[in-house]
Amino acid sequence: MRSRGLAVLAAVLAVVLVGGLAAGWALRRARSKSAEEVAASYFQAWSRGDLEEMRELVADPPADFAAQHRALSRGLQVGTVRLEPRPVVRSGDDAARADFTVTRSLAGHGEWSFASVLRLGRAGGRWRVLWTPATLYPGLKGSGRWTLGQVRTPAVRLVARDGKALDEDGLLAPYLAGIVDRLDADSEQVRWAVVLRDGGGPPQRVKLFGGTKGRTIRTTLDRRLQAAAETAVGSAPGQAAIVAVRPSSGEVLAVADGLGARGAFTGLYPPGSTFKVVTAGALIADGAGAGTGADCPASVVTAQRTIRNDEDHALGRTTLRGAFAASCNTTFARLAVERLGAAKLLAGARRFGFGATLTPGLDAADGSVPSPESGAELAEDGIGQGRVQASPLLMASVAAAVADGSWRSPRLVPEKVVREGGGRTPDPSPVPGAPALRTMMRAVVTEGTAAGAGLPDGTAGKTGTAESAGGTHAWFIGYRHDVAFAVFVHAGGSGPKVAAPLAARFLKAAD
Repeated sequence: MRSRGLAVLAAVLAVVLVGGLAAGWALRRARSKSAEEVAASYFQAWSRGDLEEMRELVADPPADFAAQHRALSRGLQVGTVRLEPRPVVRSGDDAARADFTVTRSLAGHGEWSFASVLRLGRAGGRWRVLWTPATLYPGLKGSGRWTLGQVRTPAVRLVARDGKALDEDGLLAPYLAGIVDRLDADSEQVRWAVVLRDGGGPPQRVKLFGGTKGRTIRTTLDRRLQAAAETAVGSAPGQAAIVAVRPSSGEVLAVADGLGARGAFTGLYPPGSTFKVVTAGALIADGAGAGTGADCPASVVTAQRTIRNDEDHALGRTTLRGAFAASCNTTFARLAVERLGAAKLLAGARRFGFGATLTPGLDAADGSVPSPESGAELAEDGIGQGRVQASPLLMASVAAAVADGSWRSPRLVPEKVVREGGGRTPDPSPVPGAPALRTMMRAVVTEGTAAGAGLPDGTAGKTGTAESAGGTHAWFIGYRHDVAFAVFVHAGGSGPKVAAPLAARFLKAAD
């Protein structure tokens, strides 16, 4: 009996040992799965509609992961989903991305395609999908509510500035739909539309189907620059936007928006140190010059508010140009309080379009610099914090104003179409001291905070890192030849380290 019991015990131990070895082998196999294999498994599961397997591949999936996918499919009556993944691209040892195009057939209305990004990273030692709602649809922030319904629109066809077709399924789609919504044409048609409500936000049309060609309207968009902007935004480490404007005319040449809800035009964010262009402009209008002496200590107390420079850097005694190139918060906060005062700073902001009604041909938010309620708030305003708010569209127009010498309201369509949609393009307004500002913005790239960003020759600009309740945003605004631009990365961190290199990718792709 005893020998029989020992035999049974040995058999049990053998099973446990084999099972343990198998489990350990399976665990090691799971741990050794590459980013490429995880992405391939995720796309395969998505193609099969296996939401549970997709969820297993996601790091920290939200409770409504499956519900968000079902809401889109049911709301839009999706018949089939076709995925076209690109190769995985790694950035360092712990991060990777796989660009892809998803095409959905919507019952009786044809196909809807757009590009998105699958982001991956290491979690617990294993490669996992870093899923956010933006994986499902670019720029989506919350739980989307999707509907498909009939709308009445003008019978128009929007094309690029060269008369050739625009990609109606890409990042431009919400903007093209917005232009059509603004027009009050005599000839109307009934079309089907994909309508998205992002969380508690307002409904927006993101895709129009069908319709006759009707009237053709040339937008101001440049297809080459649009492609370059979309390529750069696609490589951003988070939700990003690039707006490009022609300084000599105010024409919008490109808008690549990964923020969602047309955030490049309607989103308002603190501009951070990019607003120092405005503060410097006000100082020059008050009689200062690029060579005017200025102090840049690591910290300063002005109007009972302590202001510090990034990483506590200090230049000591320098010039306005040197302080601008090094983005000295202490210099511009103190000068805003002790030299400018609220009235002169606000007047300077108005010269750069803050408070003006922007008329690009569709909805756009107006930037604002509310009258400061204290000296401490004035100090914050001088460096683009406090209650200063701007959109990427407005900040692109600020850079364009420096390049040209006059501020213009940016527009996506001809002026007569702006008027047709109920808007009015204001006359250009001169910007005093533009030559000095150009010198200062050039110094930012040659010797200042953007010197290591890889920007091509001839670029001038200003970096910005803006703190807000939504995170620390990365900015870079600038111009090169007759193209001015704003680059914005939501919660992207450092302007010099994140936004300026993204601008370099845009400009190089545009060459």
